[in-house]
Amino acid sequence: MPVSNSAQTGDTSELSETLLKSHSAGLRVCMPGIIQSFDPDTVTCVVQPALKGAITDASGNVVSADYPLLTDVPVSFQRGGGVTMTFPIKVGDECLVVFADRCIDFWWQSGGIQEPVDPRQHDLSDAFAIVGPQSQANKISGISTNSVQIRTDDGGSFIELTQGGAININSSLVTINGNVQVNGKITSSGDQVAAGISQTGHKHGGVQSGGSTTGVPQ
Repeated sequence: MPVSNSAQTGDTSELSETLLKSHSAGLRVCMPGIIQSFDPDTVTCVVQPALKGAITDASGNVVSADYPLLTDVPVSFQRGGGVTMTFPIKVGDECLVVFADRCIDFWWQSGGIQEPVDPRQHDLSDAFAIVGPQSQANKISGISTNSVQIRTDDGGSFIELTQGGAININSSLVTINGNVQVNGKITSSGDQVAAGISQTGHKHGGVQSGGSTTGVPQ
């Protein structure tokens, strides 16, 4: 009995779908990860992918398993124009792992425009780590909806730029190493100490009545 065109089309579609699924199963785009270590000298990290993969065991069964650790993963910091924003990266920090279209080995070693040294595509070996995405179990709270902030996770210390143009700093101690120039008035609710001498509590020597000038602060 001849096979109908519809049956043949169905078989072809099923085969195409199977091939597509097989190809997609080996295609890496991005996934969440967990930092296992960070090297500030090479600016790379070791990442454990936070999603499980599917493998076929010795019996031919498809089972769930952890992906292998990703090593020598370049870390992405916001950078440009000769300045970089860096922050500490600790074990357990969550990240987004992004996989390049092609092999990044030569680019990673030398920069510039390079030939891919290997024909692999969307491979686990060609990952970048963007630290910052948060699961609900580890998310921060108290995010400002009207200012840009650089802050600690608990929100206790921060530097912020508000929509109105004000800059606010909340910290137990602010240290400035360098000359400071202020073009405007300074308002203080506390004391100022210059070269060890209090502005509000210092004394003047050589005080006389009349129009004489006092001595220097002590």
